[in-house]
Amino acid sequence: MKSIHMVAWILVMIGAVNWGLVGIGGFMGTNLNVVNLILGSWPMVEWVVYVLVGASAVYEIVKHKGMCKECSAGMPSSM
Repeated sequence: MKSIHMVAWILVMIGAVNWGLVGIGGFMGTNLNVVNLILGSWPMVEWVVYVLVGASAVYEIVKHKGMCKECSAGMPSSM
């Protein structure tokens, strides 16, 4: 499960950085969507990356508290 957690966390971070760059690019009037810049010629692969990032975010929302040492440290043992 730790490897799934790490892959999901990395994908969520990639998505977060990409959306931050999209926002900055919007203010600058340029396209800083890294996923699109790398995979734009393969739209279906680009969409798969977006779906994986979204699914990873949902996974992290549901499973993070039980897996994170800092979050689970204060949890009662019954959870």
